[in-house]
Amino acid sequence: MSRITDYLKETRAELRHVNWPTRRQAAVFTVLVVAVSLFTAAYLGVFDYIFSLILRRII
Repeated sequence: MSRITDYLKETRAELRHVNWPTRRQAAVFTVLVVAVSLFTAAYLGVFDYIFSLILRRII
C-alpha cells in the first residue's frame, strides 16, 4: 500500500510543475486541430475522388 501512496504523492508533485494552458490557449488549439483535420479530410477526399474516377475509366 505504501508504494501506491508514494506513487500518488510523486504524481501530484509532478503535476504541480506542469505549465497548464490558459482557457483561451486551449480554445485556440482546439479550433486549430479541428481546422487542420477538416483540411486534411478534404484534401484526401479530393484525391480519393480523382483516383476513383481514373480507376473507373481503366476498368
